[in-house]
Amino acid sequence: MSYAARLCATASIATLTLSLTVAEGRAQPARETVIVTGTRDAAQAAADLQRIAGGAEVVRDTAFKNTPVQNIKDILGYVPGVITQPRMGDDARISIRGSGLSRAYGARGLAMFYDGIVPLNTSDGLIDLFDIDPSAYRYVEVYRGANALRYGANALGGAINLVTPTGRDAAPLDARMDAGSFGYVKGQASTAGVSGAFDYFATLSGQRIDGYRQHSNGDAVRGNFNAGYQFSPDAETRFYLAATRTNQRIPGEITKSQALNTPTMANPGWVTQDQQRNVDSIRIANKTTLHFDQTVVDVGAFYSYRHVMHPIYQWLDYTVDDYGGFIRAVDERQLGGLRNRLTVGVNLQNGTIDTQQFVNLAGAVKGALAASMVDDSTNLSVYAENSLYVQPDLAVILGMQYLDAGRDRRDRFLTDGDQSGKKNYGLFSPRFGLLWDAGADWQVFANISRSAEIPTYDANSFASPASANLRAQRATTFEIGTRGRSGMIGWDLSLYRSNIKDELQCLTTGPFSACSIINAGRTVHQGIEAGLDAAIPVSAFAPGDSLAIAAAYTYSDFYFDADALYGNNELPGIPRQYLRAELLYKHPSGFYAGPNLEWAPGHYFADNANTLAVDPYALLNFKVGFDTGAQWSAYLEGRNLADKYYISTVAIAGVASATSEIFNPGTGRAVFGGLRFQW
Repeated sequence: MSYAARLCATASIATLTLSLTVAEGRAQPARETVIVTGTRDAAQAAADLQRIAGGAEVVRDTAFKNTPVQNIKDILGYVPGVITQPRMGDDARISIRGSGLSRAYGARGLAMFYDGIVPLNTSDGLIDLFDIDPSAYRYVEVYRGANALRYGANALGGAINLVTPTGRDAAPLDARMDAGSFGYVKGQASTAGVSGAFDYFATLSGQRIDGYRQHSNGDAVRGNFNAGYQFSPDAETRFYLAATRTNQRIPGEITKSQALNTPTMANPGWVTQDQQRNVDSIRIANKTTLHFDQTVVDVGAFYSYRHVMHPIYQWLDYTVDDYGGFIRAVDERQLGGLRNRLTVGVNLQNGTIDTQQFVNLAGAVKGALAASMVDDSTNLSVYAENSLYVQPDLAVILGMQYLDAGRDRRDRFLTDGDQSGKKNYGLFSPRFGLLWDAGADWQVFANISRSAEIPTYDANSFASPASANLRAQRATTFEIGTRGRSGMIGWDLSLYRSNIKDELQCLTTGPFSACSIINAGRTVHQGIEAGLDAAIPVSAFAPGDSLAIAAAYTYSDFYFDADALYGNNELPGIPRQYLRAELLYKHPSGFYAGPNLEWAPGHYFADNANTLAVDPYALLNFKVGFDTGAQWSAYLEGRNLADKYYISTVAIAGVASATSEIFNPGTGRAVFGGLRFQW
């Protein structure tokens, strides 16, 4: 079935199901008295995160709407502990607490979701960021480490949940246009409405970019739709539909000298092969929420389809079909006079990756068949977490997750031998935490947690005895921290240490080959995550004007622990220190202006052997705009105003040299502007 046919069929099913649901429902009370059971606004999400004994944060759309929002870095730039390194177009490497450091393409070590239901990860764990529309969300939840039990504790980095608006919290009409350097143009429009118990939201965006580098042009069309029906204040159901089509050429990695002297160039070999990544995807889901006295039950199901045409070192043509669901119950009541909150749930995600691999002839011409396989994945996780307030302001938290997972590869191309195989995993991840409400507006927390991570299929897990014996990555993490607000100042501080066994690394061995997956020995990931925000009245030009300060500092001390090959070397890939800071003057009329800084002081390494370093950099940016929160708003933003040549990200190698083609240069000086209208 074609992509268009699948899209039409999926939309028809969603519409039919929704129509039946509406027909069976009854009218809701007046809007102002409705209890929205299945959806949360940003304030409610932030309040829920205050119950977590660990690093977690909500990013409201006000933090990123008045920017070009080209990729997910524009959303997560001021979240401490999150390092986002753009590659080209919409693609980037996301690392939280050192997760997926060595991934050249695709993200690993994180669980990513739409609206808490639909995983962006394929069933084997890999994440493709091309499906994300960064400007489509009303807020984003970030859970660092094993602090997102309901989304799975089997990821070192944690979880990110991208939440779309609904008809009950979105403007009836919202339209924006953005344009800027390197041929960037993006248009987006959304509509929303409420009719009695029914509400809907729909958004559509289209973008194109020529790219800073040669051979980095791309375009994308993305749509998101949801519709909900409230049977009563205690029952709501909501349907979700998302579809994307992206086309992106890939300039490829180049040497360090080339990246710092001729950063706009592409790797000539990649141009000859016309390497690119083209993705079509459809996601459909439902979530139903029910209240039973002191218990809230959420039930959901999803289906995801993705087709990828990916001519790189070889021509990859693969289709992903994933499906699953969840059930979660949250019970809050008094036990023996003590406040108690119990959460239990089950998550299911199964799927199939049907892959054909061809020789990539010059000009992205599909050559002879080189590989053909079907990869099946099953993932069933069961979790429970109990928070007992032994004192009115002190909670003791016990949690656990058990993951039962299977991986089954069926090789259909036997010319080079049968690479079929099966593997099963049973992973237990306990958690203990303390949460102290030290004051009305601030908290102190501590936790000890376990996490585990299974190799993805691109590890080629059954191709050879070495890769067939890859083990799951396991980590034990210790964390303390505090968050809160005092007057005009808010803060978020976490200190952590993760002792990791069998860390999964994806080492680049050549410019035209897949990376080689290995289990490193013992490694240590430890660091500091610090966030600060403040609104300081100044009364400089008018009563009510202010200075808004935002800063996120991440200190990452990652190293091998007496490794047989690399000793106590630093783990490569990200700077040891990373700072994002912004100072904005805000006038009561809606005018704002100010600089912001991205700073990575100190060198960091590009390889495990610590033979080749990446230079420090500092980027100065400035933005000015007008936004009253209603109707018209506009912005103008300059990035990398000094036109600094720097390295954005590297493809990690075991041992690198001056001639290693593993570097992606950062984007040069750029100017963007945008206009938005809400009604």
